[in-house]
Amino acid sequence: MTPLKTYKRIVFCDFDGTITAEETFVGMLKRFAAESYDATEDLLIEGKITLGEAVRRLVESIPSKRYPQVLDYVKDKPIRQGFSELLDFLYFHGVPLMVVSGGLMGSVSAKLAPFQNRILAMYAAEVDAEGDFLRVHSDFESATELVAKTRVMGLYRCEQSIVIGDGITDLNIAMTADLVFARDRLCGYLTEKGKPFIRWEDFFDVCNHLSKRWLAAK
Repeated sequence: MTPLKTYKRIVFCDFDGTITAEETFVGMLKRFAAESYDATEDLLIEGKITLGEAVRRLVESIPSKRYPQVLDYVKDKPIRQGFSELLDFLYFHGVPLMVVSGGLMGSVSAKLAPFQNRILAMYAAEVDAEGDFLRVHSDFESATELVAKTRVMGLYRCEQSIVIGDGITDLNIAMTADLVFARDRLCGYLTEKGKPFIRWEDFFDVCNHLSKRWLAAK
């Protein structure tokens, strides 16, 4: 077996609400799975179903004929400021970036197509639209998550893992990471867990912090 390449640093970045300036996956589900969204959300809050079960239930309630509209949903949603600059900064320093999303690969890859040559890999749930309703599957499913981001992290070896995220789907991978950039609800979750993090608003904040940190380390 060929040994895994060891990177000095790797950045694992969330997509929805992190790269996109708004939570596009939840917005998509509210629009296209509106009839079952509230009831499913209640079951999730009550702890009767897992996050992975909730996502599967909602996605698979969407008729396949609406899948083109699902993909179109993210087209006009803005990318958070500084993302292109972050990719340039990481490329200059030889640091790969992985996009790890709890959403749908079709939406992620379509939105990030202009940046694809600077992203080492993208991970998200895959969709089968052959039947009457969408079917979703993931190579990284766990007992509670449709896309267990820590399993993606486990594919790679690095001296320092850096996570950028904003919500509950980023909690487990953030707890595992060496350095975490958190915004929105993820800040509260990490504070409760006692996990240190750096608060950020746009990707310029991330670039500035990493630049100072890496300069100081030389």
